[in-house]
Amino acid sequence: MLLPQIKQPSDLKSMSQDDLVLLSAEIRQFLIEKLSVTGGHLAPNLGVVELTVALHYCYNSPVDKMIFDVGHQAYVHKVLTGRMDRFDTLRQHNGLCGFVKRNESEHDVWEAGHSSTSLSAAMGMALARDLKGEDNQVIAMIGDGALTGGMAFEALNHIGHEQKKLMVILNDNEMSIAPNVGAMHKYLSKIRSDRHYLKAKDDVEGMLKKIPAIGDRLAKSASWIKDSVKYMMVPGVLFEELGFTYLGPIDGHDIPKLIETFKQADNVDGPVMVHVLTTKGKGYQPAEADSHKWHGISPYKIESGQVLKAVGKPMYTEVFGKTLIDLAKQDKRIVAVTPAMPTGSGLIPFSKEFPDRMIDVGIAEQHAATMCAALAMEGLKPVFAVYSTFMQRAYDQIVHDICRHNANVMFAIDRAGFVGPDGETHQGVYDVAFMRHIPNIVLMMPKDENELRHMMKTALEYNEGPIAYRYPRNNVVGVPLDDELIPIPIGTWEQLRPSEGYAIIASGSMVQLAEEAAETVKREAITVGVINARFLKPLDEQMLRDLAVRGTKLIVLEEASQAGSMGSAVLEFYAEQGLHDVHVQLMGIPDRFIEHGSIEDQRAEVGLTVENVSSELRSMAAQSSYGMSRTRYPS
Repeated sequence: MLLPQIKQPSDLKSMSQDDLVLLSAEIRQFLIEKLSVTGGHLAPNLGVVELTVALHYCYNSPVDKMIFDVGHQAYVHKVLTGRMDRFDTLRQHNGLCGFVKRNESEHDVWEAGHSSTSLSAAMGMALARDLKGEDNQVIAMIGDGALTGGMAFEALNHIGHEQKKLMVILNDNEMSIAPNVGAMHKYLSKIRSDRHYLKAKDDVEGMLKKIPAIGDRLAKSASWIKDSVKYMMVPGVLFEELGFTYLGPIDGHDIPKLIETFKQADNVDGPVMVHVLTTKGKGYQPAEADSHKWHGISPYKIESGQVLKAVGKPMYTEVFGKTLIDLAKQDKRIVAVTPAMPTGSGLIPFSKEFPDRMIDVGIAEQHAATMCAALAMEGLKPVFAVYSTFMQRAYDQIVHDICRHNANVMFAIDRAGFVGPDGETHQGVYDVAFMRHIPNIVLMMPKDENELRHMMKTALEYNEGPIAYRYPRNNVVGVPLDDELIPIPIGTWEQLRPSEGYAIIASGSMVQLAEEAAETVKREAITVGVINARFLKPLDEQMLRDLAVRGTKLIVLEEASQAGSMGSAVLEFYAEQGLHDVHVQLMGIPDRFIEHGSIEDQRAEVGLTVENVSSELRSMAAQSSYGMSRTRYPS
């Protein structure tokens, strides 16, 4: 066994290329076994085993900077950099992160959970290197999917202009190795990166320019001929025109070829694009056969590939997808829009039912938002189905193109609240705060799946501007579903339990928690009202006034950032009304990033539990004085 010998990347340097091939097979088997227990991003990591091994063999991490776009394909990197013994804790609370994590290892030089950031990071590190007078290598690995992101194209343009020395590895796992990947491509890649060739080309052009009267024209003609041949024969013309030297495409599972190509790339002084073809799920038949399913997977049986999911209630995402189909059958104006997440957003059934009304724009949230505004202005009913964490990327377009135009766009905000193992880069806890203050928008969140369906009907019938419904990454409550969907009056809350001096104003999944806490303290003769704050904007101002008049002490309970979300809105309302003696206590997510773990772990970390809410209610009942507001964090 070779794998147990690898404690750090330098241990690879003494290995033969044949040993590296054997090591890659061991790493692949290690990942298949470990992820069968913990779950995780299996297919992307099986696809980059040889590529990552070759990188660490050729370069010296962390002096040489290796940047993984998104970071979900960095498990092999973690194995090679001393974290193999922690894989049993992958994506668990206080365990190994499922993405690159700077505080885990000095070898993790850049962390991200969103795509298309690696090239900008690489450019920044290359600029910093040159300004400091250092000579390390900078390498960015980006997938063909992430290259659809506009930010990546912005970076490509800048890198090509500045001509800084760095290497971009385009990990293309959609293409197969085609017959045209042959001798001519290998020859062109080799000769165009050869130092002697590059020097000779510059010398010839210099000599031509020195010829009196006609030198410049000859040099331009020679350049035109060279470019014409390039357009006919070189597959990476786009990258060449952007200022990159293009090498490839090459087999990303061929370690000797990878090593040879990296050596060629090192001979080039400017930016190099190495086009690598890989197979997602390589070496594990179920993952190769369905790389989308196995992109991020729950625990599974290795022998059969059977996913070990507990049979239970459906997810909110599934309810959204089915309801959208029902509504689209009734209203031909509905168009679904997603930024590269048709599966995760529950839209695959919709795409099969209405292929012409399903638009996947790729990793391009900004484009999707502005396009939705235009669709709405032309009389359609666009549903922008997007994860809360990814919607952050379209903030300017939501303000400038949707809300400012008062465009009738419907937002279906998935993964609202804590998201569990994906952790801090994916938490859906900021959208309320960054959308609530934008004029014209309506924000809703349902207490259960039946209310979600009614909210979707509400959004469809609403014609006065943008409207959003957000829902969590949870299984549904399990309530009966109404056959007839009826719009909910905008800005109205629902009193679920009558109050006698105390009430919890809760939104979304926190409503159920509030009910449980109220029931707990009821046994202690403390009667607490529970209010389903289903509209986060506008608030139910009449109900808030009534609560204030009755002197009701309030807890605002939400699985969202405490700064700027619903609790802030309630305090702002009372301040505007001059009601300064209302006791309002906020319970939400404090001003820090919450890392990976189960949703239950994350809620416990910030005090969003039945026990904590019950304790606050007891403390509130024991007080005799009133204050405007009090915020309590768990110790």
